[in-house]
Amino acid sequence: MTVTPTEYPQRPIPERSMSQGEESGYDSPGSTTPCSPEVYFSSPHLKHLNEQLQTLEPEEILKWCMISLPNLYQTTAFGLTGLVTLDMLSRINAGGPRQIDLIFLDTLYHFDETLELVDKVRGRYPNTKLHIYKPDGCANARDFESIHGDNLWDTNDDLYDYLAKVEPAQRAYAELSVKAVLTGRRKSQGGKRGDLDIIEVDDAGLIKVNPLANWTFQQVRDPIAEGEDERSGRWKGTNKTECGIHNRRSKYAEYLLQEEQKKKEEAIADALRKVESQRAI
Repeated sequence: MTVTPTEYPQRPIPERSMSQGEESGYDSPGSTTPCSPEVYFSSPHLKHLNEQLQTLEPEEILKWCMISLPNLYQTTAFGLTGLVTLDMLSRINAGGPRQIDLIFLDTLYHFDETLELVDKVRGRYPNTKLHIYKPDGCANARDFESIHGDNLWDTNDDLYDYLAKVEPAQRAYAELSVKAVLTGRRKSQGGKRGDLDIIEVDDAGLIKVNPLANWTFQQVRDPIAEGEDERSGRWKGTNKTECGIHNRRSKYAEYLLQEEQKKKEEAIADALRKVESQRAI
């Protein structure tokens, strides 16, 4: 089955670019607007925060996040680090007014054990709300394959990343008005994560906090071949070390942005031609 890129338009995400001299702070909405303020950091402020937070334990970082960051969520695939973060949050906020909701991207191809773990987590942490997002228009793997074909992760892994992870994440962030997310990434996981900061701000202005970035574990769930990082089995035989949602932008999403920019430029050029033709009359 042939899939054309134009079938998957990029969902718009409000972007904020930060210059070196721009100040950090909050953009407060008008008094009639019930939404939370936008949070942004200048480069010097972000560097300072990372220097300070590097010295703190994960629970202290989480406490800072809960005080400082509005519309904060935890993204998780229910891996080991994500579960540790969830448990820390439950102890920090036991009986407290602010609960940090979870966002789970159901790619429709998770192991049964993962889905069973999701149910166990719901039972153990009943006060934590779980938001599940799936590929657009798909309730199960059969739906996905009927639209996009079989084994898309083998035939076009960038497109698969976009459809199963990037687009659902963007949809979640837009619908939930997410300003910041807690991730389960750690430096010891290797690959691109080796120089991970505590706080990052992505191209769309989303604040990503890695509270356990400096933690190491002697053992992980899955067996690891000697010389490989603990996540290498996910893309064994490829040069990938990171999934689409944590890349600066997936190749497919970048392609869509370029196509959108090209259309805008063509529309502007067309409008200018019409203006010139009217002047000539």
